[in-house]
Amino acid sequence: MNTRNKLKILNDPIYGFITIPNPLIFDLIEHKYFQRLRRISQMGMSYLVYPGAHHTRFHHALGCMHLMQKAIQVLCFKGVEISEEEKQALLIAILLHDIGHGPFSHAMEHSIVNSVHHEEISLLLMEQLNKEFNGSLTLAIEIFKGNYPRKFMYQLISGQIDMDRADYLKRDSFYTGVAEGNINSERIITMLSVVDDELVIEEKGIYSVEKFLVARRLMYWQVYLHKTSLVAEQLLIRVLKRAKELTLQGTKLQASAALSFFIENEISIEDFNYEVLDQFAKLDDYDIVSAMKEWMNEADFVLSNLCKMIINRDLLKIKIKNKKIATKKLQNETQSLMKQYNISKAEASYFVFSGEISNQAYKTTSQNINILMKTGKIQDVVKASDQLNLKALSKPVTKYYICYPKDKL
Repeated sequence: MNTRNKLKILNDPIYGFITIPNPLIFDLIEHKYFQRLRRISQMGMSYLVYPGAHHTRFHHALGCMHLMQKAIQVLCFKGVEISEEEKQALLIAILLHDIGHGPFSHAMEHSIVNSVHHEEISLLLMEQLNKEFNGSLTLAIEIFKGNYPRKFMYQLISGQIDMDRADYLKRDSFYTGVAEGNINSERIITMLSVVDDELVIEEKGIYSVEKFLVARRLMYWQVYLHKTSLVAEQLLIRVLKRAKELTLQGTKLQASAALSFFIENEISIEDFNYEVLDQFAKLDDYDIVSAMKEWMNEADFVLSNLCKMIINRDLLKIKIKNKKIATKKLQNETQSLMKQYNISKAEASYFVFSGEISNQAYKTTSQNINILMKTGKIQDVVKASDQLNLKALSKPVTKYYICYPKDKL
């Protein structure tokens, strides 16, 4: 009989000690699917800008679980009835919400698998774990999917002020050293309440919410959409796309078994059976980095140059504008590159491209952040706030970028 102590305490640099509340959650953390998150960076290529940004999805998931424990405590203290089964389901759902993330976070969704979002893979992995754990994740999956009638539970996992955002803003600002993102997640959680099964924030917490929304906007411009990490992620997407293209043309590229599987096969959401899921669960950042180190020496001009750029951090030039990029500018850069290296237009398009980014700190169209006024009235945060710029924060701001090589590749 296994009498191993499963009520462990972990030390986290942000919150101090985090407790693992019960044996089931301990076993889920021990599972290979969850342990893989130790090898998936939380912030993709941001470490090329902020050298400290090497923390992982594993870190983040445990932090979210810790905040969810706090939120459950606060709500129960305020008289919200949450059963033991619901408490456990909330902790499991937030712990596993990112389990389907691929290497370097978002780059995989656009290159190796065909438009399969990490949420869909998270759900498939949770369903597989549910089989292995004899159905004990059923309620967690219902909450995660938004099917459970108590809406506030879904809002705690995926809302505009959920435990996921409450952790990643604080954690990412800590590891990047960008102080603007440092929100007071403890205070926000203390101000949470529930009215008619929907999440609300008490009126005295309104300033913490304003700070949260401003912090989110600043973190997006300063960190998540920073031009250097943006160009690095675009290069990574193109590395994987080119590797796939060459493989389909018959080139044999050196890569781990898991990475080779995804490069050699066209995988969409319909193809995700148990075998594909198991291959996906073997993929992590190390597969991609070690492949790029090999591919730097490939004969293919495009693949070798893209890999060298990322490995040696000698990236493309990127310019961000408020207006759409002129087609003429793109054509000129493409022509000059084709001429310089005697390459085709298709090959040059890997190094000269444009795109757009947008930042909206608060979406008024989805679940609103509702403030519970002292009078008992419920108001959207934009109406309740006396800070004029909250209205501005709810408008999307779009910027346009162009990437092209510096003087020479």
